Amino acid sequence: MLQFSRSKFFIKQNSLNSNDLQNVVKNNLINQRVKTNFEINEVSSLLNLRDNSILFLDKDVQFTKSELNNVIIITNDEKLFNIKKFQNIILVKKLNDAFIEVINYLFSHEDSLSYEDEFKYLNNSYISKNAIIDNSSKILNNCVIGKGVEIGKNCIIKNNVVIKNSIIKDNVVICDNTSIGTTGFGFDSNKRGSSNLNPQIGIVVIDDNVHIGSSCTIDRGKIDATYIGKNSMIDNMVHIAHNVLIGNNACIAAQTGISGSVTIGENVTIGGQVGFAGHISIGNNVVVAAKSGVTKNIKDNSVVAGFPAIDIKEWKKKIIKERKNGH
Repeated sequence: MLQFSRSKFFIKQNSLNSNDLQNVVKNNLINQRVKTNFEINEVSSLLNLRDNSILFLDKDVQFTKSELNNVIIITNDEKLFNIKKFQNIILVKKLNDAFIEVINYLFSHEDSLSYEDEFKYLNNSYISKNAIIDNSSKILNNCVIGKGVEIGKNCIIKNNVVIKNSIIKDNVVICDNTSIGTTGFGFDSNKRGSSNLNPQIGIVVIDDNVHIGSSCTIDRGKIDATYIGKNSMIDNMVHIAHNVLIGNNACIAAQTGISGSVTIGENVTIGGQVGFAGHISIGNNVVVAAKSGVTKNIKDNSVVAGFPAIDIKEWKKKIIKERKNGH
């Protein structure tokens, strides 16, 4: 899992101990069992357990006791709460509401009124005083580079690009009007509106030698990182949602949309206007034909087409049969 320092991007705005966490979620609280008092500095995910952190869980997961050292769980699952191995755990009515309450209390993020950044105007662009840009990289006109952003060697950032909450490694080219590190689309369908957005406190990592076209949007992770692997090529007007992980040597054509928490393997080729449903896994060496709709996991070395996307040979047979039947 990609490691990063959250404090460079999102400032902790309130102190909070595990014993006091129940007060933050008091209107949502059912029960609590907290045997260890420690200061909470971080948020964990299932893929990345951090020390002195909160972990939001909606089901039982197998952990060793040592893995849960100075971790407090918040859950809406009563069965999980009743498992005695979890020494620090809080039971709430609504997990999503608890996440919003706790994260908004702990961290200042750009969807909160408390968020601040300081900029300097350099060469026709606004650069945060807390950004790090290698001298060998070139930033063109009207760009905005936000707090905590790191840009490595020999990068080219073209006109009107917005980069925030991101680490850009070496030899990366980002074309005009692209936005990276934007807010992910996280919400409860029963409680819509801007005040009910799930805070997004992860980042984006763009690895070495990546090319990103014009007018793309890459959302930061909810807790961890959205990641674009080395040597990947992304065409114009591509949307990559929060928590997406893309392996090395990907080639993604224009107007593709990748929903949240999709994992894509290495050496994948994706045609134009492809849509991916969320929370699915795409294997290595996969080819997805243009205009396909991918709704389920795809195995390594597959070539798929259609909606829903199936093996391309089967798809062609289906098309021929439909034409013979006058469709």
